[in-house]
Amino acid sequence: MSTLAFYIHIPYCVRRCGYCDFNTYTPAELAISADLSVTSRSYIDLLLREIEFARETSTATTVPTIFFGGGTPTLMESQDLGRVIRAIGSRFDLDDRAEITIEANPDSVTKGKLAALREVGFNRISFGMQSAVTHVLASLDRTHNPENVVKATTWAREVGFQEVSVDLIYGTSGESMKDWERTVDTALALPISHISAYALIVENGTKLGAQVKRGEVIMPDDDQTADKYLLADEKFIAAGFNWYELSNWSKPGSECRHNIAYWNGDNWWGAGAGAHSHIDGRRFWNVKHPAAYAQKIGENKNPMHEQETLTAEEIRAEEIMLQIRLSTGLDRASLSQIQEQPLVGYLTTHHLQADAWANGRVVLSNSGRLIADRIVREILL
Repeated sequence: MSTLAFYIHIPYCVRRCGYCDFNTYTPAELAISADLSVTSRSYIDLLLREIEFARETSTATTVPTIFFGGGTPTLMESQDLGRVIRAIGSRFDLDDRAEITIEANPDSVTKGKLAALREVGFNRISFGMQSAVTHVLASLDRTHNPENVVKATTWAREVGFQEVSVDLIYGTSGESMKDWERTVDTALALPISHISAYALIVENGTKLGAQVKRGEVIMPDDDQTADKYLLADEKFIAAGFNWYELSNWSKPGSECRHNIAYWNGDNWWGAGAGAHSHIDGRRFWNVKHPAAYAQKIGENKNPMHEQETLTAEEIRAEEIMLQIRLSTGLDRASLSQIQEQPLVGYLTTHHLQADAWANGRVVLSNSGRLIADRIVREILL
């Protein structure tokens, strides 16, 4: 049975956060109505046509997961988003246990909106919390009120979402260890089943990147950022959240199956402006700008911008880079003697789990996760 996960990209945000380099646009940038109601209908119509194209070109039969990301998907009308779910379900065999996720800004939802999302088929929601500290949110150019995260997660549970997640960011300029600990403790007090925690990365071309380059913003040193990761890991595990991927922890059975599909190298179709896809070692991505995407679809053309076919060596390198991030790690038998040799030293320094090694697996310890990229580079030399 062939499976195909779907990623649905919604490229709209009310405003752009200073650290964000995602393919997203504000109403002002696009000169469209701020309420996005008309845009919601027209953009969803385009997505439905791409889904039809996916059906015509894919040999997949079953869809196990659908993930709506952005941007801010909850800016779209709930009924419009539901049209996408129904379209996928009518053209593919949508698994009875399909995980259907939507990302949300806490300021973009009401209890009624969440109930509507649940009604059209969403069963998992991920809120962009980032921090519980006002000055840290300001440094990130986030505008939501921290108290709205409490309201939103509580409402989500009340309307029937069993899987509720929050995303956190650490390593922001001006964020103290006390600030981060407050964020972690606040997140753990929420009615959630999953937590993602990412170190802030300064990307070229962003407002933050320009501020750092000009010396206006000073980023914390790597040691402090590492200490924040270890603090979070300790608290998450103590609260019953299991680490299952480098930046993700969940209650038992609440792992994000859609993201696991990425890390396992499964097939997925990314629909929407700038969305990326992967089918049997072939990667392709759509034109980025919503206007260009609309033009392509309107002309009954494939919205793909470029593509590449990975070699066997590239596929294996990606498997190593992605699977070592997982708590299940790598199969030692899949590594050559040359690849395994540098790992012996990391076993001695306790960057790898000794019990897993004895059982034929390469699994990072909590300190090993801090240098995962270095370990991967040595394997792939």
